[in-house]
Amino acid sequence: MSTGVVHAEQLNEQEQISPYSANVTFASQYISRGFQQTWGKPALQIGFDYANPNGLFVGTWASNVSSNYLRDASVEWDFYAGYLKTIDKFSIGMSVFYYYYPGAKSTAETGSTSYNYGEIVPQIGYGPLSLKYFITYTPDYAGYNSNTMGGPEGKRSRGTTYLDLNFTQPINESWTFGAHYGYERIKNFSEANFQDMKVELIKDLGDGWTTGLAYTKAWDKDGYYRNYSNG
Repeated sequence: MSTGVVHAEQLNEQEQISPYSANVTFASQYISRGFQQTWGKPALQIGFDYANPNGLFVGTWASNVSSNYLRDASVEWDFYAGYLKTIDKFSIGMSVFYYYYPGAKSTAETGSTSYNYGEIVPQIGYGPLSLKYFITYTPDYAGYNSNTMGGPEGKRSRGTTYLDLNFTQPINESWTFGAHYGYERIKNFSEANFQDMKVELIKDLGDGWTTGLAYTKAWDKDGYYRNYSNG
């Protein structure tokens, strides 16, 4: 099954001369790691960033999400900081992310578990290829623990990892092709492991605006996430 995602982004006009930038995205839906964060409905996303010429950066980003994805969730609010060094075609970096879902928790019967979590992300890149490795540093990844997943009491999901492999290649001056593969390994809950993929075309409209179309899919061996993905 396929899905289309169309978005437009406008960057701060001073991006080339100022370390500060802002972005706004209008999407037909918000999909992350193959999952329908807005459950097939439109998304409005806003971000603000500071990037030092030496490679240091810090920023925040927010999007509406659906309570069908996470119980009582309406907003995802991310905070991040890191360092990225680029030398010719080679890049290397490290960043820290924290994902905040105000008011979102599991049911009382499952411990009223918070879905907030954080990840450390080392990354490398060469030419059109980039590889990121997300590692959960908080006690739980997105609320995965023995209260919400069952099994022996006291199990948490710190140490969950996500492999994020991307290929991005300009086709011409205005079109760019992108492809992505991801693999999530849930610590202590391997039955919940999943994979995802995406292919997309991005069109540069000029003046900082872009639009794009994407196909995404997520899957796992037992179909646990069947209703969460378009694929």
